[in-house]
Amino acid sequence: METPVCTSSRWSTAALGAHAGLPSPELSALVEHLQLCRGAAGRLFALRCMLETLNGFVAAHFVTTLVTLALLTGISAQVR
Repeated sequence: METPVCTSSRWSTAALGAHAGLPSPELSALVEHLQLCRGAAGRLFALRCMLETLNGFVAAHFVTTLVTLALLTGISAQVR
């Protein structure tokens, strides 16, 4: 027994057969947003990304970070 092969397209867009372009207000808002994003990636962008990653790690491991800092402080106080 052979299974029938469907060759017609089963999806449609909200454009209903018309050109699926962006209206002018949406396009200008998108351009403004992309310019804002490019401006945010300035000279300190890499540093800010690194600090956000570090902040996420510390927030996820808050108790472990506190214990580690306390141990390092205790060890450095005894070495002196």
